[in-house]
Amino acid sequence: MFTGIIETLGKITDLQQEKGNLNITVESAISHELKIDQSVAHNGVCLTVVALADGLHVVTAIEETLNKTNLSQLKVGEPVNLERCMQMNARLDGHIVQGHVDQVAICTAFKELDGSWEYTFEYDISSGNVTVEKGSICVNGISLTVVNSHANGFSVAIIPYTFEHTNLHNVKVGSQVNLEFDIIGKYVARLMQR
Repeated sequence: MFTGIIETLGKITDLQQEKGNLNITVESAISHELKIDQSVAHNGVCLTVVALADGLHVVTAIEETLNKTNLSQLKVGEPVNLERCMQMNARLDGHIVQGHVDQVAICTAFKELDGSWEYTFEYDISSGNVTVEKGSICVNGISLTVVNSHANGFSVAIIPYTFEHTNLHNVKVGSQVNLEFDIIGKYVARLMQR
């Protein structure tokens, strides 16, 4: 379980294909604190630490994960948003995030405003996911508030701190991002389909 508050940026240092899996090596400020078997969100995808080295950790994304997320598009040297699972005695600063990406979206618009940024994303509505204005959405593991919501997309406004301390500053028109929709909204949508 996560909060969507990014702890640090990591850097991809190696990518190794192993059958249908991808072993991802990440260098980060928290890698030395991790343990094997620990869950860490990488761009919002909950992955298990399988190996550790000096300032590095390795996680494995299976074919199912690669097919449903943007992890298959990672390149060596790219930044990745990292968040360790939440502690039960800590504040929940973002929203409840499972680290289970629902689908990907495409950035269709990017505006630099006076001191902030606005991103617009579109996604395939066939899986029944929805957003609501002022509701929560997780983009690349970042807990954000929906500013504008429409049938197959939404916009979010980004403050300078989030822009500087996450990999959103690398997202441009045409970029693919991971989406995890609000867990409460998903349950309500499923109940409404009955």
